[in-house]
Amino acid sequence: MKNTGNEIFNSLKELLGQKHQKMLLVTHENPDGDAIGSAIGLGEILRNFGHEVIIVVPNDYPAFLQWFSSDLEILIYERKKNQVKSLLKETDVLICLDFNEPKRAAKMEKKLLEFSKPKVLIDHHPNPSGFCDYSISETEFSSTAELVFEVVKKIGLKDYINYNAAEALFTGIMTDTGSFSHNISRPGPFSVVSSLMEWGIDTDKIHAAIYHNFSENRMKLLGHCLGQKMEVFPEFRSAIIWISQKELEDYDFQPGDTEGFVNYPLSINNIVFSALFIEKKDHVKASFRSKGNFPVNEFSRDHFSGGGHRNAAGGESKLSLEESVEKFKQLLKQYEHQLKETII
Repeated sequence: MKNTGNEIFNSLKELLGQKHQKMLLVTHENPDGDAIGSAIGLGEILRNFGHEVIIVVPNDYPAFLQWFSSDLEILIYERKKNQVKSLLKETDVLICLDFNEPKRAAKMEKKLLEFSKPKVLIDHHPNPSGFCDYSISETEFSSTAELVFEVVKKIGLKDYINYNAAEALFTGIMTDTGSFSHNISRPGPFSVVSSLMEWGIDTDKIHAAIYHNFSENRMKLLGHCLGQKMEVFPEFRSAIIWISQKELEDYDFQPGDTEGFVNYPLSINNIVFSALFIEKKDHVKASFRSKGNFPVNEFSRDHFSGGGHRNAAGGESKLSLEESVEKFKQLLKQYEHQLKETII
């Protein structure tokens, strides 16, 4: 069932309106602030209504996303596979948040597809694959967290929002808009933030916990990348940063340490397209960001098996790090005209 006006909300209201159900909330691999914030926010609301809620993330997530006031249980699938498999057998409703195709759940993909009871999707990325029974996919929303607030309001659960839920949903909106610097072409995000602040959340504390909570090694790694590993191509209004596994080891890399690195080149005058390539054990992870109307989701989909939003996308390469970087550089020539004509 796809999002068709009020029909989907009426169906969700009926599905989630039966109290005392066991619900499992799942995020994508390498969960970011929007994924964690959406899961905790919705989880708190559902628990307050009367459901039993557990959150599952496919793998480890950054320390700067582990400070929330909520005491909801969050299981890391890579560490708790057997426990999660048992929970899935007892689960009445599975809710997928901030991703719209099962492969984004990595090693949990098969388990999601095998789950035979109701599956719900709440997400704001384009082109959902349709693997869920109930799908709310709205690309105009700034974040899944903003969309969660809208869903909760429309199915009559707004009164079950508490401080913990408001704190988490605010975090999701703040992080997926780059601290309100993009994805905010409509008033919706600000309207929701205004409502969330009525619960008395400490927005200064939240901002500091996300953006001023890094290790010394992370800052040194950033300095190394900007000073030694960033290459700028003014003729293509583009830039790239690439990092090897050895460099990550040299700076004692921890999950989340490279979060936001891809955005830095966009601070350079006249740069509208930025890429970050990170060497992993069996692939190269790619992140793309843009300003204006250059569609990095299409670029990633066409060349790096990825996707995402117009201005923020991810992908991967099975080539070596050096080959992946060279492929990117060669591709810039194909997009020269489009990049030069990009309107900011």
